[in-house]
Amino acid sequence: MDYKIAGIPGDGIGVDVVAEARKVLDRAAELHGFGLQWTEFDWSCERYTQTGRMMPEDGIERLSTFDGIFLGAVGFPGVPDYVSLWGLLIPVRRAFGQYVNLRPVRLLPGTDTVLKNRTAEEVEMVIVRENSEGEYSTIGGRHNSGTPAEFAVQESVFTRVGVDRIIRYAFDLARTRAGRVCSATKSNGIIHTMPFWDEIFAEIAAEYPDVHSEQCHVDALAARMVQQPDRLDVVVGSNLFGDILSDLAAALTGGLGMAPSGNINPPGEYPSMFEAVHGSAPDIAGQGIANPVAQILAGAMMLDHLGQAGAARAVNSAVERVLAAGEVATPDLGGKSTTAELGTAITKALVHA
Repeated sequence: MDYKIAGIPGDGIGVDVVAEARKVLDRAAELHGFGLQWTEFDWSCERYTQTGRMMPEDGIERLSTFDGIFLGAVGFPGVPDYVSLWGLLIPVRRAFGQYVNLRPVRLLPGTDTVLKNRTAEEVEMVIVRENSEGEYSTIGGRHNSGTPAEFAVQESVFTRVGVDRIIRYAFDLARTRAGRVCSATKSNGIIHTMPFWDEIFAEIAAEYPDVHSEQCHVDALAARMVQQPDRLDVVVGSNLFGDILSDLAAALTGGLGMAPSGNINPPGEYPSMFEAVHGSAPDIAGQGIANPVAQILAGAMMLDHLGQAGAARAVNSAVERVLAAGEVATPDLGGKSTTAELGTAITKALVHA
């Protein structure tokens, strides 16, 4: 069986790490009896500077024919971040109903955490981020520009459908894990949307008596993530809260170079998209020192989503085996190996997975 995958390396180190991830994924597919048919697109900030668009007008239509989308990173000096984000990533997420942003957080073998005396068993959680509405909205604007009376208005959008489905997803996920859900809120300061979120969370929690549930103000939750990570299993939050908390969580497990994510369309009506959490890091692009682990782990998430759980486990095991050995590591992990050397080591480790 073959799967059609759209590869979008993007900008900066996205190009570097996607190349290594593809090497690992192709080998995993070969070992497990299926194929990955790649089609690569040059959609990026470089393309934007040449054409005025991050992707062509029919980009969404072209992506719709694929089984999965594998994204590197977008962003480059000279192109505003809101252009790169709203010109590619967010339109894809919304057009394909990728309303779940799933960000597993694990302290992998052979890596260090900034948390004193914490073990891998104590730093293991997953962030379930609402990915299609919330605080990331185009509703609003700037007024009286260039005058002392200038002001900006940014509206948040929380629908019952959107909030219900992301919280329900978190509870269903918790049933497959340790059975605990913590909701990130700020209803003491945000007077309309957060109480609305809290009310729906309470309604759904009542339907899952077997799952321990609690609500926590996002500032206190950030502190708990640092001081008591072992108390957290599944964390569910709005678009903004989930974004910030998942970056904090990634920093606790060795940095963004270790953090994968998936933009999931749970019904499977459209392709889902998988990417590393980190950005394009243009300052080190092309130098061969970027850590490809996050992109490789994102690939494992993609394989699992496609129904190839065995291949996904093999990729995860290969990553863990290489990191635990400590012989091949990029500079951010305390080593001197190149991006390609780490990618090759993980690929070779698959033989024994």
